[in-house]
This record gives sequence, structure tokens and C-alpha cells, in this order.
Amino acid sequence: QVQLVESGGGLVQAGGSLRLSCTASGRTVSSLVMAWFRQAPGKEREFVARIMWEGLLYYVDSVKGRFTISRDNAKNTVYLQMNSLKPEDTAIYYCAGGLNTAAYDYWGQGTQVTVSS
Repeated sequence: QVQLVESGGGLVQAGGSLRLSCTASGRTVSSLVMAWFRQAPGKEREFVARIMWEGLLYYVDSVKGRFTISRDNAKNTVYLQMNSLKPEDTAIYYCAGGLNTAAYDYWGQGTQVTVSS
């Protein structure tokens, strides 16, 4: 059974930084496509970033240059470093993992990120 546990959310002022962590159990993160999604109040869940098995990275345009996804295989953890945060980044952030990009089979419980102006 695969479990994903996020941590690192919180309240930060605009322009600040946060680092989210997603620790997996039951499967290695290097064997999965790992991604971060977010859902703001009243909006649909949106893709933020993903890291492929071979390490290729992808980002939604709105976070390019500000967010960085990375992976620590020894800790079986995926990170999302978020810099230059904006109020519009406020959302619940979810970690997800899957065997391919078509469907993510595993989801974390979510962590709240709030950016004040």
C-alpha cells in the first residue's frame, strides 16, 4: 500500500518562500511519476509541477522560474521549493504519484499554503 504524506505548508507573506515535502511509503518515488497539484477555493484542481522517473521536470507556466520540484531518493521524498510567492498561489497543495502521467493513483492528504498580500 502506497502512502504519501505532505508537510511544509503554512502562512507566508507575498515574496516569501516555503518548501513542501512529500514522503512516500510502500514504493520508491524514483519508480513513479511524482507531481504536485493545487486547489484554490472555488477553483478546480490544477497541475503545478512533476518529475519523471528519469528526472525530467515540468511546470505550469504560472510557476516557472519561481517553483522547483526535486527528489531525494535516499529519503524517498519529493520537494516543492516555492519562492517569490504570490497571493494567487494560495491553495491546498497535493502530492501525487503514478505509473504514468495519464493517471495518478496515489494522493496525499494535502497541505494548506496561504500567501498574504
